[in-house]
Amino acid sequence: MNHKSQKIISAGRIFTGEQWLNDHCLVVSDGIITDIIPRSDIPAESLTLDYPDDILCPAFIDIQLYGAAGRLLAVYPDTKTLEVIRDYSGAGGAWLSLPTIATNTRACMEKCIDAVRDYMATGGEGIAGIHLEGPWINPVKRGAHIEALIHQPSLKEVKEILDYGKDVIRMITLAPEQCSREVVDLIRSYGVICSAGHSNASYAEAMQAFDHGFTTVTHLYNAMSALQHRAPGMVGAVMDHPSVMASIIPDGHHVDYAAIRIAKKIMGERLFVITDAVTESHEGYYPHQPAGDKFESGGILSGSALTMLQAAHNLVEKAGLEWEEAIRMCSVYPARVLQMDHLYGRIAKGCLTKLLVLNKNYQLKDLIV
Repeated sequence: MNHKSQKIISAGRIFTGEQWLNDHCLVVSDGIITDIIPRSDIPAESLTLDYPDDILCPAFIDIQLYGAAGRLLAVYPDTKTLEVIRDYSGAGGAWLSLPTIATNTRACMEKCIDAVRDYMATGGEGIAGIHLEGPWINPVKRGAHIEALIHQPSLKEVKEILDYGKDVIRMITLAPEQCSREVVDLIRSYGVICSAGHSNASYAEAMQAFDHGFTTVTHLYNAMSALQHRAPGMVGAVMDHPSVMASIIPDGHHVDYAAIRIAKKIMGERLFVITDAVTESHEGYYPHQPAGDKFESGGILSGSALTMLQAAHNLVEKAGLEWEEAIRMCSVYPARVLQMDHLYGRIAKGCLTKLLVLNKNYQLKDLIV
């Protein structure tokens, strides 16, 4: 649904990302929210869209998923796959997504970068760039990643990939203990987010990384040094650091819901949701096979079957969070990670009109973009 001229959208309840508003309207011009006013200030005949029994909230943002509907980006690096990812994300409440490729060959990374660049160049919406998860990770914490392709990066290699993916690569997951300070500084100089993950870093190494360039951590608890009483590891460093953010996968398989609740109590606004969603695949390095409501590769947990809206329901119904905070974890906080919260993740003047319409049971009724 496109809104290219002035529209007035009303709902019984609006959650802005900060507060609830009852019986208010959004005034939208050229896809941007220009005002938020009481419904009583607008004649009923002026309403363009009216959802008197429903909820409006910011559309969700998923910064880590790998494919959908049988099309893994690493196997099918083309615009059709990106359209499928966009549609899958949208059906699950996420307007903006960051397609991801796990540790792979240089040729595969370049083909995926080409696909995202082509998609964006032809006006494709809903894709924020690409997330490279590896290959500069720690083989000890590789999870389902291919060990033979994991390696420490040279400055030359990193610069070549950054130059090739300029303005397309948005995030790179790498292990701090495997990378020099010069590599991290180079990545950041291209405006790319450094996320620590698949790492066996000590508490001290992780804290140092968070103080020097790493702003985010990839899937808290999974594939990282654990919190132990004599060795707090990366998990302990994440919880103890004042500003680093971390993603988490609330599917009940990657992390126990009690562990999510504990992390949330400690981290507050620093914890956000990703789906880590994959799709069935029989080609390439990652033959993901469905195993109930999750995926495995070679018998190892390799990805989820989540959507962002299902993740939000799980946070509320199984981890005991309030709906307001579940929505923030799926919208406000991911936008903050991407440094795009001036446009996405909130309902406020100046933000883009990317909205979810939810019924009273928080099921998706419409996506307004």
